Parts: sequence; C-alpha cells; structure tokens
Amino acid sequence: MTLFHLIAGWIGYLLICLLGLILIAFLCFCLYIKYIHLKYDHIPGPPRDSFIFGHSPTLLREMSNDRFVHDKFLEWAETYGPVYRINGMHVVVLCVTCPETTKEVLMSPKYPKDSLVYKRLFNLFGQRFFGNGLITAQNHDEWYKQRRIMDPAFSSLYLRGQMGVFNERAEKLMDKLADMADTNTAANMHHLFNCVTLDVITKVAFGVELDLLNKSDSPFPNAIEMCLKGMVHYLRDSTFQLYPKNKKFINEVKKSCQLLRSTGRQWINERKMAVQNGEDVPKDILTQILKTADKEENIANDDEELMLDNFVTFFIAGTCTCGCISRPTFKLSSSLFDIMGKSKEISQDLRKKLLYPTAPGTSRFIPNDIVINGIPIPAGVSCVFSSYVCGRLDKFFEDPLKFDPERFHPDAAKPYYCYYPFALGPRSCLGQTFAQMEAKVVMAKLLQRFDFSLLPGQSFDVLDTGTLRPKSGVVCNIRHRGQTPAA
Repeated sequence: MTLFHLIAGWIGYLLICLLGLILIAFLCFCLYIKYIHLKYDHIPGPPRDSFIFGHSPTLLREMSNDRFVHDKFLEWAETYGPVYRINGMHVVVLCVTCPETTKEVLMSPKYPKDSLVYKRLFNLFGQRFFGNGLITAQNHDEWYKQRRIMDPAFSSLYLRGQMGVFNERAEKLMDKLADMADTNTAANMHHLFNCVTLDVITKVAFGVELDLLNKSDSPFPNAIEMCLKGMVHYLRDSTFQLYPKNKKFINEVKKSCQLLRSTGRQWINERKMAVQNGEDVPKDILTQILKTADKEENIANDDEELMLDNFVTFFIAGTCTCGCISRPTFKLSSSLFDIMGKSKEISQDLRKKLLYPTAPGTSRFIPNDIVINGIPIPAGVSCVFSSYVCGRLDKFFEDPLKFDPERFHPDAAKPYYCYYPFALGPRSCLGQTFAQMEAKVVMAKLLQRFDFSLLPGQSFDVLDTGTLRPKSGVVCNIRHRGQTPAA
C-alpha cells in the first residue's frame, strides 16, 4: 500500500511538473506573439479576431461559408491601403499592392519564395507532389539549373514548330462542339477546355495520345482534380489529417499523386531508352529537355525525381492555366469576336484581356528590412502579391470589372506592375507562351464558328481550388455561328 502511494505521489508530481512546463511554454509563446505584435502593429491592417489566432477565424469563416476569400483580401486592400498585415498566431503576412514594391521584390532573385507555402507543397499528406521543382524550389541556384534545362523547350521559336499539334487538337474540339450543336446538347465548356488542354500537353510535351475528348475512362483528369482539392485542404487546414472521416479522401489524393509520378517515370524512362537505342523519337518537349539535360554538367542522382517534380508541375499548372480561359471567353464572346475581326493580332496582350489569373498570386520572403509606401517593414515577414486584387483596384484601372481591351493597347497609358497573371521576374511562369499559343488557336476557331449562351442558373462565381476556376463549369447551349436560335 505504501508503495502504491509512493508511485501515485511520484506520478502526481510528474503530472504537475508537466502541466507547469506546458503552462510556461504557453506563456512564453504568448509573450513571443506579443513581441511580434509590437514589432509589426505599426503596419495597417484589420482588427484581429483573437490575440492568439489573429485573423485566422475570419478567413476560415469565409472559406467555410463558401465565400471567395480573395474578395475579402480585395476589401481589405481597398480599406487599409497598398500594404496591410494579416496575423495568424506568431506568423505575419503582408499583402502588398504597391507597384514599386512589386517590382523590387518580384523582379529580383534575392527575395526567395516563401517557405510557409512552397515548402509545404513538397508533398501532399506524405506523398511527394511538387517536390523541388520549378514552382517550389527555394534555392536560386537549384532553381536556375532546372530553368536553364527547361527554357529551350518552351521558347516561342520551338513551340511554333508544334503549331500543327495545337491546330489538330483544336479541330477535334471544334468537331466535338459541332456534334453537340447539331444534337442540341449542352456543353460543359470548362470540362471540354480541360480535356483539350490535357490532350495538347501530353502530345506536345510527351508525344502521348490521350484523346480525352472522345475517351472518358482516362484517370488523369480525376487525378489532377483530386490533387488540387487535396492541396487546398493540406495548405489551409493543418488539422484535416486528424479526422478519421477524411482518411478515404486523403488516400485518394495520395493515389492520384502516385499515378501522376508513376506515369511520368514510365514515359521518361521509355523515352530515355529509345534515345539510347538510337530510335526515332518525337521532336517534343521531353526530347528537347533530355537533350539539354545531357549537356549539363554535374547531373545529380536525384535529377530524375526533379524531372518528375516538373512533370507533375506541368500537368497541374498547364491544365489549370489553359483550361481556365473558358470563364471569360463565354462571358465576353460577342465582344471578343468583334475585336478579333478588327484586330491584326488576336494575342494583343491576351493574358491581360482574357485570363482571370489562374494562380491568384505569389509570395516572397523578405530577409532584410525594407520600406513599403513609406512604412518601414522589419525583416522576417512574407509578402503576398495578388494579381487578382491589383487587377480589381480602381486606382490602377478605371472601372476595373469592365471588359475593355483597349486599356491594354500599346499606346494606352497604363500602370505597370499591377497585373501579372503569369507572375513577374525570373520566377515568372515558364509555360506562359505555351498557354497563350494554345488559347489563341482554340479561341480563334471557337469564336469564328460558334455562338453560345449560358444555361439558366449558371453564374460567374469563382471556385478556389488553389487555382481559380469557374464554379458552375460554364455549361452552354452551342449553335453554329449565324444559326437562328431554337424557339
């Protein structure tokens, strides 16, 4: 009995000590949060919901109520000016719309990508995802080595040689739409654009025929969709993995990542073997990349994994960038057709006229003290630059939501470093030329051949899945151009 009391006493003592240590750690953490507040509270910003959680409750409330969180960022930018802070526990993030700072930070390699976001994208729920590819690489030298290998394959000159593939895939989409117009079948344009985009990517990049417009059994579209959904939960909800009800979804996300990487490994290894055996190989992006990589010195053992990282990156980013053109296209079709009829070049700054930025913004870590709009900013914070927000501020663009391509005419006065759907500087989107070429080809054919009208109940609301896409899918009635609508 005495031994029992002795053991119980020691256990009680240890529990008290443990609780005391937890309390001390919590108090120290609270003091650190207070220090962070004192350090950065001279920067404007909305009132915090909580001392510890900062603005997180507001943002979580916006997302849980199915509202578009970037509209809240726009509201705060209009209220608090070109730089405002957001707090979340001990983390401070600055949202910046100041053009001078945008230029200084995004155009310079000395401001690395923010590890708070990009390091987490190395994997999804423990399964390697973007890894250390072009999007997520934080070390400039490692990133530059990859970019140097990739650049020749994405040059305008090289891609123009692939124009036949762009045209062929666009014609398949036109044939599909013609059949749907003849049978008066409604078309989910976002889905069709995604299919043709994947078809173009796999053919131009890897010499692989998917024909997703005619084959609905391919696992790739669903795998990409699952990865995007998983990415949102993984980045924005650190407790998501703790709930047993989410286990099935998490396993599906991991299987989708594995599918993309295993397929990429198979295609890359088959092409390497064909090159080594002296076989005729397609003159596609993969062949170009392999040839450039062979010329590089100091090839590391993990370069195959890096190539797979960029394979996944290309699939995810390429599909989202090109596919999301459906939203503004169908909202503004008649205006676009009129403009195209008068314009010598469809591409007069296509990205600014048509694309809601697929990725709403980017972020950088600030390793040294800087000044933004006259406000001193201590080092150690992350700055978020949102093209979605800047493009909707009337101080930069008069009547910003109005479709007015003339505002981007070469002779028109325009603000710079305010709208950057493909980012800016050395870390700008590698595939922007690819995306714009594909968009031009598809749109030129589409708008010259068809009229379309949205089905009732469609909206232009945006769905945020890490990238921006039309929530309603843009379901349309299609008819041949000039054909009288059915009564």
